[in-house]
Amino acid sequence: MTASYTEIILAGCILILPFLYESSHVFRYHLKFFLYYSIVMINSVILIPVFCLNPWNVRNLLVASDFCHHISSLIGMRWILRGKEHLEKEQAAVIVSNHQSSLDILGIFDLWRVMDKCTIIAKQELFYAWPFGIAAWLCGIIFIPRVKSDTAKAVMNEALKKIKAEKTKLWIFPEGTRRNDGKIHPFKKGAFHLAISGQLPIIPVVYSRYYFLDKSVKRFDHGKVLITALPQIETKGMTLDDMGSLMEKVKNVISTTFHETSKEVVEGLNPISSQK
Repeated sequence: MTASYTEIILAGCILILPFLYESSHVFRYHLKFFLYYSIVMINSVILIPVFCLNPWNVRNLLVASDFCHHISSLIGMRWILRGKEHLEKEQAAVIVSNHQSSLDILGIFDLWRVMDKCTIIAKQELFYAWPFGIAAWLCGIIFIPRVKSDTAKAVMNEALKKIKAEKTKLWIFPEGTRRNDGKIHPFKKGAFHLAISGQLPIIPVVYSRYYFLDKSVKRFDHGKVLITALPQIETKGMTLDDMGSLMEKVKNVISTTFHETSKEVVEGLNPISSQK
């Protein structure tokens, strides 16, 4: 009898899920993020033994992306890439991108096969989000302690040597904190200091706004995102004295592209507004 009650309760929960999903945007918001994080964690457990066979190799991230890129379809997101040719070249480069949400990583999962050898600068706190942190570490993700500037500089300098030697792209979010408020926020100097010190090109990558996501009201609808890879900006011959002008140049092209592509996505979804 106890078993039958349990089965009835379980069946009732399963039957009510579609109703809650369609009727409650708050439930839909939490469910989508739960699925996202849960699948990443499960995949991390599965892949850690595989990554241990070839530890700290950034090409492990290709395997991770194969396992995780389907999450986007599951939670109703579609990525559209423009400027693919700017990411395909085998070279050491610094990729700088705007940062709106943890969902940005799902976009990168869609790009890894295009970029081939690419790793990311991440805050050290993420390393302790096990098992994800261990899997990411074994993939060559570079964790930076944000409160210890001397240690962070040493880690960045070591990373610079490695990416130059192995012709690897390094993805950095120069805004630091992620914000989905329709603005491009001030950039931190780290990415630009690294690019100039290593005389590496900068490749700006721009995500259009997540119009379908609103953390304040817990809304997460279906949506599409334009990811635009722009022509690389050379740093050869630059010195650290040029860093301010370089930062301004990169921020301007990212901001302009962000607003243009965000408008395009919204108008593309709204025929009335696109006719105005």
